Amino acid sequence: MTKRKPEIQKSSGNVFADLGLPNADERKLKASIVIELHRLVKDRGLTQIKAAKLVGVSQPDLSNLLRGDFDDYSAERLMKMLTAFEQDIEIVMKPHAKAGEKGRITFRSAAA
Repeated sequence: MTKRKPEIQKSSGNVFADLGLPNADERKLKASIVIELHRLVKDRGLTQIKAAKLVGVSQPDLSNLLRGDFDDYSAERLMKMLTAFEQDIEIVMKPHAKAGEKGRITFRSAAA
């Protein structure tokens, strides 16, 4: 019996796009912000109750958010949560590297 090798596809760099989900760029941005929120909560040793109070949501809402349920939150609201952790948000616009292609939105933490 011959085993078939699994089909391998190269990632686009956005798992949400690879899965064919709508608003993939926005989902990736929000996920990156939530990952950073999680890191900040962990690094500061905060309980979810204290962290939730800091960012202005309930503990159950923060728990859901940190588990990836961020559809009800705008990227702007998530960024405001980062500012509650004394983080500056800097938005930089620049021409896309390849002329004629659609631009993209990326998130990069200075801590990384």
